[in-house]
Amino acid sequence: MEVKDNRCPHCDQPLVKWKPSTESSWGPHAQLVCFNDECQYYIKGWEWMQKQYQQKASYRFRYDPKTGETGPLPVWSPTALRTGIVE
Repeated sequence: MEVKDNRCPHCDQPLVKWKPSTESSWGPHAQLVCFNDECQYYIKGWEWMQKQYQQKASYRFRYDPKTGETGPLPVWSPTALRTGIVE
């Protein structure tokens, strides 16, 4: 999925710099993530994960500016992973 001007392709809100914890498998460098709770990708993710996996979880749009890779960042609550936001 193409990312323009570091904005979420699903809601057009600015992506936020997010640094994974050192024990994660996301690698050591920062990623850009959509933390907009009104984003349809995030909102629809709750229903999709419940239907597909019977899990109360969702995902946020993630973009790795170093590799160009995009994809979901799994979350288990609206506040999950926000501690990794880099100002």
